[in-house]
This record gives sequence, structure tokens and C-alpha cells, in this order.
Amino acid sequence: MPTLTVVRGLSLAGIAIAAILLLRVLPLDRLIGIAQVWIDGLGAIGPVALGVIYVVAALLFVPGSLLTLAAGAIYGLVLGTIIVSIAATTSAALAFLIARYAARDRVRRVVAQSPRLAAVDRAIGAEGWKIVALLRLSPAVPFNLQNYLYGVTAVRFWPAVGASWLAMLPGTFMFVYLGSIGRTAASGAATTPVEWALRAIGLAATVAVTVYVARLARRAIAERTSIEDDAGDDAGRPASAGAPQGAGAARTLVLAACAASLLALAIWALVHEREVRGTVERLLGLPPAATAAPS
Repeated sequence: MPTLTVVRGLSLAGIAIAAILLLRVLPLDRLIGIAQVWIDGLGAIGPVALGVIYVVAALLFVPGSLLTLAAGAIYGLVLGTIIVSIAATTSAALAFLIARYAARDRVRRVVAQSPRLAAVDRAIGAEGWKIVALLRLSPAVPFNLQNYLYGVTAVRFWPAVGASWLAMLPGTFMFVYLGSIGRTAASGAATTPVEWALRAIGLAATVAVTVYVARLARRAIAERTSIEDDAGDDAGRPASAGAPQGAGAARTLVLAACAASLLALAIWALVHEREVRGTVERLLGLPPAATAAPS
């Protein structure tokens, strides 16, 4: 329904704006400074160290979104995207090899117990890297689980790795972009309202394009497997006639409620910026910020 699409778009824009406001309030300047000192102490191997941490975290099923944000905050948009892209592709390749040659039976048992994963297995056997690319663009299967899943399917190593690298770029760019905006907000540099508006519009556009591409990928996956998008239930079975609109409306309502709540929280935090920063610093165990000496 067009109305639901508009509400989803406005909700995503609201979430993006709330994220930017919260980034301005939180003591990111001090957290980024601590991370930057540690990274600088490593010299030229700093980016390599961050990449290695990312790879290990991904292999252990730790979500990589925070590390992706950190890469954007520390290294900026271009270098941060390069670091995360290489690290994410490396973790996908290593998990593929582990699943294929070291833990094949265990991963195969997990696939056999899930109708959704079994459907993915059949689809990959039929269409190979095309399904890999679609799944990387869509959140139908968690990223870390996909890394191991492809190792027990019929897809070959290099097509799987290549498709993964290319299809993971939009999501990587989005999170690194958000992290780079956080770096700008934390730096305290003078920024005009117009510049902030342009950054907010850019972030909202990036999120919208990423979500739109993910939705197209979900639809394509639904045509090739039993994994349904908004028009189906969680088990992958066709929904009843009235369920699609009801399910889509419910998800949209939840998304809109989250956006409204985050915007309200961000505005409240902005009004009480000093108190919020002090509380977060105490919770994180940061030493009191140095105050300027009176002139």
C-alpha cells in the first residue's frame, strides 16, 4: 500500500535524524579519542588490527555493526569502508572454508533442522552465486550464519566470496557513513545548520536506498525459495489472504513507533545534553573531562 510505504520512508528518515542527534549528545569525542590513541599507538598496523578484530568477532557470531561504526568514526568514510569491506569478506571466506572442510557435519545438521535454511540450500544448488548475492542484500538470513551456510552448499568458493564482497558493500557503506558522521559530531568543529541538513539528507538517502535494495532482494528470494518477505509468515508458508496487509501494517506501526520514540529520546537528550554526557561518562568509567581554566 502506498500509505504504508510513505510511513516507512518517514520512519526511516526519523530514525536517521534521531541517530545524528544522539551522536551529538553522547561523549563520542572522548570514546573516539581513546580508540584513536590506541590505534595510533599501533602505527601502520592499526587498520590491520581493527580488521583482525572484526574477522574474529564475525567468526564468533558477534554482530559487526559496532565495529563498522567505529571504523567510520576513526578512519572516515573511504578508508573505513575499505577496512570493513576487506575484513567482512575475509571473515566470510574463512567461515566458508571452516564449514566446508572442518565443521561440515555440524553446519549441515543446523541446515537440516531449519526449513528456511534448507530452502536456501536448494536454491543455491540451483542458481549458485546469484542466490548468495541476493541473500547478502537481504536480512532474510543473519550475516554471520550465511558465512558458514555457504560452505555446505554446492556453490564454489570464489563465486561465493566475490558475490558476498559486492553485495555487502551497500550495508557496509551505510554503517561506515553513520560512523563518520558521528566522528564529525564528536569533533566539536563548527558546522552550519545547512551542512548538518545535507549530512542528514545524505544519511537518509543512503538508508532508504539500502532498505529498498534489501526489499527487492527479499522479493527475488521469495520467488526462488520458500522464504517469504512481508507477504508470508516466518515459517516460509504462504500467508492467508488478509494476512499480508495486516502483517505489513503491524511492522510499519512498530517501525513508526520506534522512530517516534527515538526522536523523542534524542530531543530530550539534546535538551539535557550536559546531564546525559555526565551520566554516560560515569557509566563507562571515563575520568572527568578537563575544564578550561578561567581567564
